[in-house]
Amino acid sequence: MKRTHDWLRQAKKDLQHAKISMENRDYEWSCFAAQQAAEKGVKALYQALRAEAIGHSVSMLLKRLPKTVKANEELIDKAKLLDRHYIPSRYPNFHPEGAPLNYYTKEDAGEAIEIAEEIIKFCEDKIRTIERES
Repeated sequence: MKRTHDWLRQAKKDLQHAKISMENRDYEWSCFAAQQAAEKGVKALYQALRAEAIGHSVSMLLKRLPKTVKANEELIDKAKLLDRHYIPSRYPNFHPEGAPLNYYTKEDAGEAIEIAEEIIKFCEDKIRTIERES
C-alpha cells in the first residue's frame, strides 16, 4: 500500500505543532517538531517513488534521492541545520549542563520552521509531478 499522503499529512501536522510550540515558547520542542516535519515530508516523497527511506537525517535522505528528484545543495545544507535538532533538543545529557530548554531560542525555532516549510514544499512539488506522470 502506498502511504505517501499519510506521511505528508503527518509532516504538515508536525509543522503545525512546531509553530504552536514556538508560540508557547517551547523552542526546543519547536525545533524537534520542525525536524520531524521535514523528515516525514521527505519520507512521503520516498513513498511516492516507491523507495525505502532509512534513517532520520533529513540531509542524508535528501542527498540519497534519485537524480530525477534530487534536491540542490542549498536545500541539503539547510536540512543539516534541522538534523542538529534531532537529539540535543530532547536530551539534557547532550549538553554540558542544563536542559535543552536552556539552549534554544525563538530565532532557532523560527529558522527551523522556515527550513521545514521549504523542504515540505519541495517534497509536495515533486510528489505532484510524480503523480501526474503515473
